Amino acid sequence: MSTAPLSLGIDIGGTFTDLVIHDPRSGRAVIWKESTTPDDPARGAIDGTRKVLAKAGVGAGEIGRVVHATTLFTNALIERKGARTGLLTTAGFRDVLEIGRERKYELYDLFIEMPKPLVARPWRREARERLAPDGSVEIAIDTAAALAEVAELVEQGVESLAVCFLHAYANPAHERAVGAAIAERFQDLSISLSSDIAPEIREYLRASTTVANAYVRPLAEVYLERLEQALRAEGIPGGLFLMLSNGGLTHVSEAKRVPVQLLESGPAAGALAGAWFGRNAGLERVLAFDMGGTTAKLALVDGGAPLVAYGFEAAREKRFLRGSGLPIQIATVELIEIGAGGGSIAHKSELGTLKVGPASSGAQPGPACYGRGGSEATVTDADLALGYLDADFFLGGAMRIDRGATSAAFAQLAKALAVEPERAAFGVHDVVNENMAGAARVAIAERGRIPSEYALLATGGAGPVHAWHVARKLGVKRVVCPPGAGAGSTIGMLMAPARVDRVASFNVPLAGADFVAARGVFDGLEKESLDVLRLTGAEIERRTVQHLADMRYVGQGSEITIALPRSLDEAGVKAAFEAAYKALFARTPPGAAIQFVALRLSVGAPMPGSGSELILPRHPAGTALKGTREVFFEEARMSLPTKVFDRYALSVGDTITGPAVFEEDESTFIVGPGAAIRVLSDGSLLAEVG
Repeated sequence: MSTAPLSLGIDIGGTFTDLVIHDPRSGRAVIWKESTTPDDPARGAIDGTRKVLAKAGVGAGEIGRVVHATTLFTNALIERKGARTGLLTTAGFRDVLEIGRERKYELYDLFIEMPKPLVARPWRREARERLAPDGSVEIAIDTAAALAEVAELVEQGVESLAVCFLHAYANPAHERAVGAAIAERFQDLSISLSSDIAPEIREYLRASTTVANAYVRPLAEVYLERLEQALRAEGIPGGLFLMLSNGGLTHVSEAKRVPVQLLESGPAAGALAGAWFGRNAGLERVLAFDMGGTTAKLALVDGGAPLVAYGFEAAREKRFLRGSGLPIQIATVELIEIGAGGGSIAHKSELGTLKVGPASSGAQPGPACYGRGGSEATVTDADLALGYLDADFFLGGAMRIDRGATSAAFAQLAKALAVEPERAAFGVHDVVNENMAGAARVAIAERGRIPSEYALLATGGAGPVHAWHVARKLGVKRVVCPPGAGAGSTIGMLMAPARVDRVASFNVPLAGADFVAARGVFDGLEKESLDVLRLTGAEIERRTVQHLADMRYVGQGSEITIALPRSLDEAGVKAAFEAAYKALFARTPPGAAIQFVALRLSVGAPMPGSGSELILPRHPAGTALKGTREVFFEEARMSLPTKVFDRYALSVGDTITGPAVFEEDESTFIVGPGAAIRVLSDGSLLAEVG
């Protein structure tokens, strides 16, 4: 690890690239937002790095580590811009990617489009080999024949190969043997083995995950190598670390090997920020609400940590419809994503009603008010028209805003809808808020909770603008806006621990299970995990280890993941499983036998330089009130003269009564009439409804 003291976070979003320099010794942080450069995301990141260094007044040589999150690999899947990929699989399983689960995500749609496989059929080849479900060999691998198939693929231009054999999760021997032979003969071919990427049951899910990894791996290797070189060229000595979908960090070589683990890295950072700020504010249950320029994300935080799932869908045909995407079996922070960001475009639907998103103006041209050629009304334009944003203080005054372009865009939308422009503007704001509140209601109800148990914690450039009205729709009484909320995801990354998640097959009945063997599996997984963690420089002696298991009743088609008790015995495991099952389904089937499916291990360790404090620039006390402006509030059904405060000039313990607007360079916090607002000890603003 570098001895340089400072940390640099870089989060490349769809509209802005957020950069934060943090000094873990003092807690001092400096934030910069740079417009994302879609044609070459690294260019915007490097330009932003130069500017945030200059703003902080520090040299590149003082940066001890760089933490990065990006949507580049997810976009490659969505846009089908990955590597030319082949698949080598067991004879008879060539078409598993197209057969999938044989489920229609819209049952009565006669023209339904299922996600197209990342590998075309001519590039899906079969190998003569066969393993039984317990991993025993039924047909030995014919390595020579497999090499011949791969040779044809290489001749046809395949750059990356996924290898996924039947039951390789139970015995990786065939995959590793053929993988070694292929690597020796075709040294320029990128190879992904399912037994390394996703050693879990269910052939389609494992194949889909391995193919996705192979599809983005060459891109990841090139992109991360170039980014490392660019950072070194800037004079930054620190290592590069990547945010994972599970809410932890890994080193760059592991990210190059398994880039599929990074697909949800940006959204996971937002959830992690919600958890970190929530803990600092003394909140046990938080609904982390992160809204940027392109999408909004919601995550439930219980007990100070976001919920983690072990699978999600990427590149959906219908973006927010479950079942329409490519299943990816990785550990990921459990997120609800809505196509609602500052750049989401408003338009008249086929039914004549107002619709907002999911199409976005992105970074180029951006909302109409950016003055970059955009002419359609967006959420940001609506927020400007309603008085929530100040045209003269956008990004702290660093970005010029075209108020006339916003007016023209809403005149056009209002004419199409046959309403007044102000009504159209609030309609856009309100539709987006209802979409987010609706998604949150479902997510909270699925876990047997009620919204009033949570505080809504807002991050992202647009999150604090919308949080108050979203909370009102949910019946949430407390809304929190942490310091630096506009770059919350990047701050979350800098505070993240290193983390490794591993899984191994353990398909045995609970009754009579060999718990000595189970402990042996966990020991092996922990050794693998520590080998990865050591390369991050994490403080391994302070690690936390979670032992989990995928379990189900015998005969069921799916399982649940439970935390295992310390006393690993039949009675303790049965009690833990039944408690988790009842929490989800309210009852257990009488007399049903229980079985293990897989064992999971999660290891986390603090990163040097992660820090525990955040201190942003301060303005002199007594200068907090900047003035007043007209701001529209639904509860008043009109615009109200509203006090505007400089966030940087407030002091801990200050109390204010809403309506109020709190401005900082990267975001604006809107609070409605009747709210009691106070500044918490960590600098967060807590708005409560009586």
